[in-house]
Amino acid sequence: MRSGYPQMENTDATPPVTRALAMISPALDPSIDIVVCIPCFRRPHYLRQTLESLAQQRTNRRFAVVMVENDASRSESVPVASSFLAAGKFPGVCVVEPRQGNCRAINAAFETALAMFPNATSFLMIDDDEIASRDWLERMVSAAEATGADIVGGPVLPEFDDERKRGLRRHPAFAPAYDASGPVPVIYGCGNCLIRRPVFARLADPAFDLRFNFLGGGDTDFFWRCRLDGMTFHWVEEAVITETVPESRTKPRWIALRGLRIGAINYHVQRKAAQTGWRRFKLTLKMLAMLPLSLFHAGRLVLTEHRALMAMHPMAVAAGSALAALGIEPQPYKASKIT
Repeated sequence: MRSGYPQMENTDATPPVTRALAMISPALDPSIDIVVCIPCFRRPHYLRQTLESLAQQRTNRRFAVVMVENDASRSESVPVASSFLAAGKFPGVCVVEPRQGNCRAINAAFETALAMFPNATSFLMIDDDEIASRDWLERMVSAAEATGADIVGGPVLPEFDDERKRGLRRHPAFAPAYDASGPVPVIYGCGNCLIRRPVFARLADPAFDLRFNFLGGGDTDFFWRCRLDGMTFHWVEEAVITETVPESRTKPRWIALRGLRIGAINYHVQRKAAQTGWRRFKLTLKMLAMLPLSLFHAGRLVLTEHRALMAMHPMAVAAGSALAALGIEPQPYKASKIT
């Protein structure tokens, strides 16, 4: 953890950097109207599974895939991406974003997709450690068309490398935000989402705020700003994506740090909306007050769930918010290797 947010990079002061085109499908058709975006970082084995799940989609709709390699020095994702494009399993491109960070990679994916596919109306995203169910794309696009929602979300269900950890599926760090299809007030993550083209025109450029680049939570901030702008959201419970959860992410230390990060993200998203010094002062008091309240929530979880790891979560989130208010927070996307 480190003092970070006030010193994080200023988007206006960042000079433009040219992204390298690593691979492009032969005779790529720019008239395709559905694009799946995948930010990639040092997970080539998992990426192969992700791309295979896209190649096996049950749909008659034409779609392209935009992959962004966010590790220019090692570029482990490029050979995997290139092999799928060269084999013609789907059309698309792979670009290299030399500036590391979660928001950098996601912005590069959406910006590339918007520029290369000017007729595209639906932009989906899946992470490079996730597997799409066979009807995922069809269900997401159909829901967007049927409801007219600006943004569509779906569940990301954990698949644990260690099957003994299946009980963690109910933990807030892994459980989806909703459990039924229908209109929802907002979604929180971009690991399973569809965004309509007009959304990008209505928000600031870049879409994902670079102040969240190494903390994470740029997606939470993005969707919260969409909600404040009056955009509509829809949830598709059947559009399932599964996420591979390695053993390292089931250890108490990682889960505790995840809670601290969620708390820090919550604080910074709310701080952006607090436009005056008085509102920011009240927000700081609110975050500090959450610490004693979290003990009550932890006690309730002990009685209902009988799991110490779940009871620890509200305390970790409250501590993360309070520490962020004091200028201290984790920076997981600035690590030498993201796991």
